Amino acid sequence: MNRRSFLKWLLAFLAVLAASFAFTPLGKWFRARLNINGPEGEAEGAEPEIPVRDDGSFLGVFVMSDLHVSQGSEAARHFDFSLKDVKALGTRFDGLILTGDNTDGGSEEDYKELQRILGKYKLPPIHANLGNHDFYDVWLDKEGSWNRENMPNGKTDKMSRERFQKYFRTDKPYHKAELNGITFLMLSQEVYIQEKPEVGEGAWYSDEQMNWLKGQMKQHKNDRPIFVMTHQPLPPKGRNGGTHQLIRAKEFRAILKPYKHVFVFCGHRHQDLEGPAQHYVKETFHYFHNSSLGKVMNTKFEVTDKEKAQSLYVQVFKDKVLIRGRAHDKQSWIESAEWAIPIQ
Repeated sequence: MNRRSFLKWLLAFLAVLAASFAFTPLGKWFRARLNINGPEGEAEGAEPEIPVRDDGSFLGVFVMSDLHVSQGSEAARHFDFSLKDVKALGTRFDGLILTGDNTDGGSEEDYKELQRILGKYKLPPIHANLGNHDFYDVWLDKEGSWNRENMPNGKTDKMSRERFQKYFRTDKPYHKAELNGITFLMLSQEVYIQEKPEVGEGAWYSDEQMNWLKGQMKQHKNDRPIFVMTHQPLPPKGRNGGTHQLIRAKEFRAILKPYKHVFVFCGHRHQDLEGPAQHYVKETFHYFHNSSLGKVMNTKFEVTDKEKAQSLYVQVFKDKVLIRGRAHDKQSWIESAEWAIPIQ
């Protein structure tokens, strides 16, 4: 075969290969992303199909809350061995979701320790929101000691917001993440007691953030799940929250009510996934209370086992969302913490 004949044969072979790839699920996904009309005549800008894995899932993410990382702390050690456990699992996951209280005091040193630990592992995209502890720098003096009398110790809530945004590379305290075609809305407490003393340890969302949430929900496709991540939990239905709760709760529930397949996750309570506390509540949305990596507590808010570190692993399938509790200290799944939510 001469050179010209070989090049013709190679071009013909590549054309056949490209045509065959176009009919695969991955090929359809690429065409849709590039707005290319394929052989099956998809419309330009059509919703892309999501590639399916061998186990049938579209997506897997670990949701971790209440890390409370600070330099040299037990909580920092928990975060380290939890990430080590996640990597040793060999389970493919597409994102790491951190739902607030990422640091114990919100200081520059705390964030550096957090980033040092994250830097030890090759990880997928990381998305986080702010918890109340991420604003605690106002309680700390120049020596890093707790100084209630001189609060805010020359600090501001704005400094805490900007520090979080710098380390997690976001333009605002809240943001949207798209992971394998699935939407995660990372809502954040925006102020603390330096700017709004009346909020206490509650989560205050501004008009801007609430309007942003409305706009994002209007884009929601009802055939897919959507995940809304908060730190503080909701109060009972029909009420707005106070300290340790999501404050504008009635409006929050009203925004989510018209939509199907909405999953809301919160942290803050530190409740043991192996204990009697309720971790899943069915409202108009599916509501999950996570445990903690830093300090797992019983219903009396006592730490009875200092080694415990727990999180949730979330998988999305065509017909269900599967949530499983993970005990990182034992490198095992928690049998009593598993929920399969059908998607019609």
